[in-house]
Amino acid sequence: MTAHRAVAAPLALALAAGLAACAPAQPATVVPGSEIVVGWTGELTGVNAQAVAHATPGDLDVAELTRAGFGDLIDGELVPDEGFGSVTIVDDDPFTVRYDLAEPSWSDGIPLDAADLLLGWAAASGFFAPESFDPEAHRDAEGVYRPVPGVPWFDVVPSGLRRSAAPPAVDEFARAIEVTFEEPVVDWQHALAVSVPAHVAGRLAFGLDDDMEAKQAVVAAVRDGDADALERLADVWNEGFALDPSGELPPHLLLSSGPFRVQQVEQDEAGQSVVLVPNESYRGAPTPQFARVRLVPPGDDPVAAIGEQLDVVQVAPTSENRAPIRELERTDFAVDAQHDGTVWALMLNPGGIFTQHAVRTAFLHGVPRGDLVERGAGEWASVYPPSTSMVTAPGSRAYDIANEDSGFAQTLGEPAGQPEEERQAVGVAPGTRVCVLYDRRSAFASGAFAALRDAGAEAGWGIADCGSDDYAAALADRDWDAAIARVPIPQTPAEIAAQWGAEGAASITRHADPERDELIARLARTADVYEARDVRAAIEATIVRAAVALPLAANPRITIADRDVTGVAGRSGPVAPLTHDSVQWAPAP
Repeated sequence: MTAHRAVAAPLALALAAGLAACAPAQPATVVPGSEIVVGWTGELTGVNAQAVAHATPGDLDVAELTRAGFGDLIDGELVPDEGFGSVTIVDDDPFTVRYDLAEPSWSDGIPLDAADLLLGWAAASGFFAPESFDPEAHRDAEGVYRPVPGVPWFDVVPSGLRRSAAPPAVDEFARAIEVTFEEPVVDWQHALAVSVPAHVAGRLAFGLDDDMEAKQAVVAAVRDGDADALERLADVWNEGFALDPSGELPPHLLLSSGPFRVQQVEQDEAGQSVVLVPNESYRGAPTPQFARVRLVPPGDDPVAAIGEQLDVVQVAPTSENRAPIRELERTDFAVDAQHDGTVWALMLNPGGIFTQHAVRTAFLHGVPRGDLVERGAGEWASVYPPSTSMVTAPGSRAYDIANEDSGFAQTLGEPAGQPEEERQAVGVAPGTRVCVLYDRRSAFASGAFAALRDAGAEAGWGIADCGSDDYAAALADRDWDAAIARVPIPQTPAEIAAQWGAEGAASITRHADPERDELIARLARTADVYEARDVRAAIEATIVRAAVALPLAANPRITIADRDVTGVAGRSGPVAPLTHDSVQWAPAP
């Protein structure tokens, strides 16, 4: 391994040393004394990453290391973890799903059981809040939920469990619950997460000392619908798992069900570092191979730090780091590219010059997508995955189906005719002004605009430079005809609705289509994974037919690993892109 820097720690928040004294032995796969140092830009603020306040990139990174679950979302679809449990549909009408644990346990040796599942359900379902309750009306200026007396609201990242018809049936001996839904939901396989230990939540909420008694108190609160007890549980669930950076880390707040557990959090002038060690009670497979994982600030030049201070890091590709990264590749450092869950696209404002569908289509036919990517990305063009979709990610099975079924090639692909002739055919005068907004601070957007300007001139369009240093404000002003935008690839029906629904708060084009709205609603209640792909492709087809968006390429992220480590592979998308498969990391032979 490389010689790693010592991280100064004026403030070190360490767990009680006695916790490890009675712990089981480390997994046999662990290489004694081994350590991997990961360049990390996150911050651990809490250990309940299902809470809205803690669904931050840093908290999700650590949760990927410290929380087991029914499976992992890879390219939008669930890869089951049978070591944690199983999820099965037991009845189609009414739609009923059984969440059944195997034999996982928390790092203190307490088994996960029906109490943990019930608490996860109570939080995610919102079942016990008044039907008319709107949590958005009770957030402060920073978006933090402020508790309302008498309302047991768990401020959770939304899932299909909101469609629960009744409290679950509980099989305590089998460590399982069965949830009946009002209708099928698309995310039934991964809607339920166990983000906090029920025995800890019960102890904190009800002032109990005995773990089993605390679990039973949680079960009773949910079964009985005890509003007072549920309100106390909700307060703990929302706020009780936040970390106080000014004091000692309580061991009971750092219990783990995943392959690693947090041992220490350090803070210095460079930022926060988190130290993790293998969870001796983890019963999943595979098990960790490194004895110690350190997530540390990457520094000003993370590429130069690889092989010295860092073993692994992820960076955005830039013109400045192309040469040093290429040199690392030439000397057998592992370099890989994945997309970051966003896509570059040319978006049209369906008003003004682009009110008519034929004009929008003619304009988009004249846009050489490959040229825009090449000019925008420069030497990094080869790592930008081309895309023909606004609602699926390149590399996923859903993308393959959408690419095949959406009609993109026939509708928006570059036609056999000349763009100038098509412009004339739709009655647009030569030199007609098209105001194109882009972010001047983005090298990709600036380069893509230059390519668009040149192509537009050849086709007889008057491409006007409407670039802005305050891109977000200019986008909101809507004084533009076209915009070069980098947008999140939506994962859920709610996210698709926000971008492409008639009332979408995140809609750039603001193009409305009743058929699209119905398809989005249908997707939300589609339980079959193959049918869901088809519905998503149909949503894509409505966007293609509207001719309001031209996807260009997904935005890449570069993962670099030292020669002394193996098994490092970044994950595409926005959630835990590096820490998702940490059990595969290993010292090189």
